Amino acid sequence: MAFQKAVKGTLLVGGGALASVLGLSQFAHYRRKQVNLAYVEAAECVSEPVNKEPPSREAQLLALQNVSEFDILVIGGGATGCGCALDAVTRGLKTALVERDDFSSGTSSRSTKLIHGGVRYLQKAIMKLDIEQYRMVKEALHERANLLEIAPHLSAPLPIMLPIYKWWQLPYYWVGIKLYDLVAGSNCLKSSYVLSKSRALEHFPMLQKDKLVGAIVYYDGQHNDARMNLAIALTAARYGAATANYMEVVSLLKKTDPHTGKERVSGARCKDVLTGQEFDVRAKCVINATGPFTDTVRKMDDKNATAICQPSAGVHIVMPGYYSPESMGLLDPATSDGRVIFFLPWQKMTIAGTTDTPTDVTHHPIPSEEDINFILNEVRNYLSCDVEVRRGDVLAAWSGIRPLVTDPKSADTQSISRNHVVDISESGLITIAGGKWTTYRSMAEDTINAAIKAHNLKAGPSRTVGLFLQGGRDWSPTLYIRLVQDYGLESEVAQHLATTYGDKAFEVAKMASVTGKRWPIVGVRLVSEFPYIEAEVKYGIKEYACTAVDMISRRTRLAFLNVQAAEEALPRIVELMGRELNWDDYKKEEELETARKFLYYEMGYKSRSEQLTDRSEISLLPSDIDRYKKRFHKFDADQKGFITIVDVQRVLESINVQMDENTLHEILNEVDLNKNGQVELNEFLQLMSAIQKGRVSGSRLAILMKTAEENLDRRVPIPVDRSCGGF
Repeated sequence: MAFQKAVKGTLLVGGGALASVLGLSQFAHYRRKQVNLAYVEAAECVSEPVNKEPPSREAQLLALQNVSEFDILVIGGGATGCGCALDAVTRGLKTALVERDDFSSGTSSRSTKLIHGGVRYLQKAIMKLDIEQYRMVKEALHERANLLEIAPHLSAPLPIMLPIYKWWQLPYYWVGIKLYDLVAGSNCLKSSYVLSKSRALEHFPMLQKDKLVGAIVYYDGQHNDARMNLAIALTAARYGAATANYMEVVSLLKKTDPHTGKERVSGARCKDVLTGQEFDVRAKCVINATGPFTDTVRKMDDKNATAICQPSAGVHIVMPGYYSPESMGLLDPATSDGRVIFFLPWQKMTIAGTTDTPTDVTHHPIPSEEDINFILNEVRNYLSCDVEVRRGDVLAAWSGIRPLVTDPKSADTQSISRNHVVDISESGLITIAGGKWTTYRSMAEDTINAAIKAHNLKAGPSRTVGLFLQGGRDWSPTLYIRLVQDYGLESEVAQHLATTYGDKAFEVAKMASVTGKRWPIVGVRLVSEFPYIEAEVKYGIKEYACTAVDMISRRTRLAFLNVQAAEEALPRIVELMGRELNWDDYKKEEELETARKFLYYEMGYKSRSEQLTDRSEISLLPSDIDRYKKRFHKFDADQKGFITIVDVQRVLESINVQMDENTLHEILNEVDLNKNGQVELNEFLQLMSAIQKGRVSGSRLAILMKTAEENLDRRVPIPVDRSCGGF
């Protein structure tokens, strides 16, 4: 093993003496901090991680600056980029990876959360006798099995129902699904089966009953995509790769090949986005794994390079968990415009999506109201009329940019490649593009194989099949019980920690704060309705979280589950991060503002808040208007035409309900459309109209006022003549 050597008292890093690179004083400083900067030497395979824990970001930046030359430099910290880094470093190559944002900040965290072979691709392969599509499905099914094995805490099989509404479709789809099982072979998760109408409704009671013939159930995998991506990055770091987020590639470095006289890519000029510091990272081979930004890096290499990426936006929405069974998804194989819609349980919520529309490449994709309503309409087609599908039940929405690509080496350059493409430019830049989440590992293997061949690198075969990712090795389905018994965590919190961090959950539990209650003993929640705890913020910093957005969207998944809950947790998250990272008040305010903007635009808060504005119409029957006016005037006793916190407090006290002033302020602020500190009658009627139309749901003020009215009505004094008293 050459991953760490002590030769004559000197720690060697990547074959060079770290002490001589840093100077004795710096070397002593980092030895005192026990920073382990270990990198493997070329041509040696690594069977065990070099580091027990991933080195700090500070240590990783130091390595990027001071290692004279890496074998591989990967640009892009999505699933494919991190997969390339892990594949390379476990073959014994000195490996570096840089990402301009956070790991998984792009498409890799905005997927449908499925690990699947692609039922629709198999259908096309059979109908068109397309061998390429068939191979892609077979490869994806193999990778699905591998991913479920190497990260069992982050992934699991999921039964998906295909409802049948025409008799002729039953044998047609049954044959197709059985072929899906057959192609999977030994990697088949569980055999598919047919359900009668009654059994289908038993499993999926909210399903549309009319004309339902039956259903077919098949199995695919599901995962926590951002956490999976992070696990790949952390595993690569533990095996010795120098990985750093918030490192932007400003330009590519080139040098002249003495044998051919041609310019060759030899590294990249990188900029630390957080500090502004710039430095060169040199490497024998540079890999472009930037997803939708593929062409940006290609044009850094050659400004005349032909664009190969054709970006497509896929929007997903999140709805309350009661919209779907806890452990079964739904597939709509033919929507009104020919797309496929999945309707899946995830993290005790329900995900619906996706769309597929051409888009421009941007770092900040925004879900459109049109796409959100398209998904809602498709959901309505499959759910019972007893279930009112409301726009107000959309708790979060996001758009991910899928990097569809054309093969620059293909004769037909206009044709979209269904599989991934590995391209090598004249100057040696290797680009990996296209593909899908499920096949990230095989994409990485193909890419590193191409890099080894093109750049004459000395390395062994890929070792990532069966290689456990961070947290997976010692995980078991009953691990959460030990967390409950050993640390006094709530069962829900313990299960969450076990399925998020795997065998690393104990490290998070050790950081958990005492609640001061009889039970749970430790584990203070960030928000009451989700199992995320404050200790995860501290641990998230060890996982390279640098901003509040990192924490609410990728270390925890709050932003993807409920934007309002994420906003509610933000102040405490920023306070905890500020304490750990020594943020001043200005930095804290900046983080709050950036995170709120992220929630507002990228996670659907904007389109949600636009369902109720000061321009919203009031579409109520006269009888409804009279009823709501009476309710309003129970609070506006002075007939002012508006209510304030004082009015609400007065009514609540009369029915013996206590509520702190800050909470009341938040409740009124949700409906105070003109932000003047009070709720006018017109604003209240706008709210009730929006609720009736389904555009708004879960309004705390509406529920509070209705409950208070009912309590007040029950307490009306009985007249004297009905109480047998007086004359």
